[in-house]
This record gives sequence, C-alpha cells and structure tokens, in this order.
Amino acid sequence: MTDKGELRLLPWSGPDGKPCYLSTDDRDGYMSRLADNVEAVQLGMAAELLDQAQEVLGAEDADLGELRPLTRRLTEALQDVLRVATSRGLLLSVGDSHHS
Repeated sequence: MTDKGELRLLPWSGPDGKPCYLSTDDRDGYMSRLADNVEAVQLGMAAELLDQAQEVLGAEDADLGELRPLTRRLTEALQDVLRVATSRGLLLSVGDSHHS
C-alpha cells in the first residue's frame, strides 16, 4: 500500500464530499489522464469566470441580483482551483522525493 504522500488527489469529491485519491505509478494511465483533463477544464472555466467577474464588477450598473450567483460560482471555481493546486503540489513533492 502506498502512503498518502504518493496518492494523487483527484479533481472531484466522492458522493459524501470527501476527497478522492488515486494510487498509481502510471501518470499516463486512463485515470491520470482523466484527472488531467478534468483539471484543465476546471482551470479554463475558472479563467472564464474571472473574466466575467471583472466585467461585472467593472460595470457601474451591476446589481445584487448579478453578484450573488457570480459569487457562488466564483466560490465553486476557487474550491476547484485550490484542489488542483493542492494535487499538483503533492505531485511535485512526490516527484522531488523520487529524484533525491
């Protein structure tokens, strides 16, 4: 069994909201590629949402009705981006320990 430092944090949660991990040595395997693709989509969506937020916040006539759903979507995107950053940070630290 691998220790938690060698597990990849996946970019989605389980049904109960807990983190999901992948244990594999194959970074080119199906699940690793799927996780890479999901992360890329999440980061792309976050970038688009950031553009939208900057546009809404820059508008003189932005109203509360626009800001609430935007804030909700920004919060969800930030959670995704933090999960991706955590996962990639863990992957980097594991990669560094294998090269030492």
